[in-house]
Amino acid sequence: MDTTKPWWQSKTLWGALVTIVAAALGFAGIDLADTERETLTEMLTSLGAAVGGLIALIGRISARSRIG
Repeated sequence: MDTTKPWWQSKTLWGALVTIVAAALGFAGIDLADTERETLTEMLTSLGAAVGGLIALIGRISARSRIG
């Protein structure tokens, strides 16, 4: 792997978090199906990318120097 990306765009990271949450819910007696886990992972990945884009946009608007 030669390229990098922000952490919030990692499907592996979000998948791991969903798995941890699903396990915790399982202990509480709530079960998530595999399709629900996949859907939740995709939604969180998209949300993470949207939040990252918003942060980048706000950072550019509030920046004190021009892009050269």
